[in-house]
Amino acid sequence: MDVGFTRKEAMSLLRKYNSEPFHILHALTVEGVMRWYAEKLGYMSDIEFWGIAGLLHDIDFELYPELHCKKASELLSGSGATKELIHAVCSHGYGLCCDVEPTHEMEKVLFAVDELTGLIWAAAKMRPSKSVSDMEVSSLKKKFKDKRFAAGCSREIILSGAEKLGWTLEDLMRDTILAMRSCEEKVNRETEELFV
Repeated sequence: MDVGFTRKEAMSLLRKYNSEPFHILHALTVEGVMRWYAEKLGYMSDIEFWGIAGLLHDIDFELYPELHCKKASELLSGSGATKELIHAVCSHGYGLCCDVEPTHEMEKVLFAVDELTGLIWAAAKMRPSKSVSDMEVSSLKKKFKDKRFAAGCSREIILSGAEKLGWTLEDLMRDTILAMRSCEEKVNRETEELFV
């Protein structure tokens, strides 16, 4: 699957439309998680596509929140992104802010992990370690059940994402925690370097 540009170009494009550290941190996290899943699910030849789709999935959110997943198509196509990348990025907002349905397994993973990484990150910040390194599925499930905790993270989308993939919620949570563990140090380092 072709992306249309390099990871360095994708990062420049992300920063052109995003300046808030939180948004950059989230983008880098989803990129790392998507790369982990590409490897786990046997898509190593497409790992760059998976990663860049994760990196750019919220490209339009900071400046155009009311047009999220609609403005992305315009921003990406004007920068040389492939139709496949545009579809993947837009499909993560299916049912919430657009009608582009995730069809490829990669798109279904992106749809499922976007909200979940936000929930996991919020739960990690509450831990003494401030990290996912010691997080267990059982503690995450407690946070998931508490609708007031990280209320902006849609439980319905997370459940729908697991269902689209044919996975249990516990499996999705476990693997996404592992994915975030695998990239947490790199994400934190890159975020710090960008905002020194």
